Amino acid sequence: MKQKNSKGVCTISSTSNGERQDWLACPFRALDVPMLHDAAHRLFGYAPGDDVSIVAVPVLEQPQAADDLRKRVSEGKPTIVYFQNKLGGEISISSTDRSPEFSFDATMIELLPGDAGAVTVGQYGIFEIQTMDFHGTYAKAVRNLDNARHMHKGEFGASVESHPQWLSEGVEGPNIANAFKRTFYQMMFKFQIGAHDTSAGCILAIPRAVWDSWQRHLGRPDLVPHPDGTWRLMQEGNDPVDNPPAWIYVFDTELSATNTPNPLRLWRVIGTDAAALSHYTLDVAPEAALEAGGSVDRLRDSITLRLSKYLPELRPARKARAVRTKSVSPGQTML
Repeated sequence: MKQKNSKGVCTISSTSNGERQDWLACPFRALDVPMLHDAAHRLFGYAPGDDVSIVAVPVLEQPQAADDLRKRVSEGKPTIVYFQNKLGGEISISSTDRSPEFSFDATMIELLPGDAGAVTVGQYGIFEIQTMDFHGTYAKAVRNLDNARHMHKGEFGASVESHPQWLSEGVEGPNIANAFKRTFYQMMFKFQIGAHDTSAGCILAIPRAVWDSWQRHLGRPDLVPHPDGTWRLMQEGNDPVDNPPAWIYVFDTELSATNTPNPLRLWRVIGTDAAALSHYTLDVAPEAALEAGGSVDRLRDSITLRLSKYLPELRPARKARAVRTKSVSPGQTML
């Protein structure tokens, strides 16, 4: 159940990347059935035409559903179950004295046939979702829309369209830097977990607007196209691999006049690993900042300018203005 202040908030339109884009704010919106099927096929190596069943774990509380699942598994048909926050609860990796506890947004588990019709657990796959939070508060915009829904029955859509300020009151720009800093360590950690032998891999799903906003944090890397239609983000000099341990799903909303909500579509499927992301974030981006004339060079000037407000002697000396003189003809006197 969403909190009252953000109830009903799904997508926010913003020009923070220089062009107007839809920024997904609700992570539950990204639990898109076609995307989950694509993830299951990719993580567990199924062919595009394979009949893969994906079942939320709470569904198995129904005896018939559990029996149907056992039958599928015994027949060798691809069967995946998954846990999620609202669907059976998140799966967590416990802390040790040398490592932190982490929970996974969604955990996919491949079920395999065992002895005498039993079901056994195969590999697991991690499916992470990162949307965007915004500065300010959703509360005022939610209140405006709730009031309009009661006061303008029958003409709600037209009323909102003629009062766009209702949608933005109290909402500020996306919290880009904080979202990346909060996500980066988790990405590295979970991508490494996904590379373990018992795991089928890890997928991070993010909206295109979020991916665009992260380019400065990653040093704006070049993606390498792969023959299968996907892309690779690897360190320079490394050969692209067919089955990397980690994937970034970049998705976008597809505007539709008939479907509500607008369907999601995959824009880029990017194969990568923790080492590559670490390289671009911790090596390439800082190197760009240190280049001559880059942001670090300008940092000292910015500090000096700010301090000069309190210590005027730090203000840079003004350049003397050139004095223009008139040429004087012989016999004339210059006044």
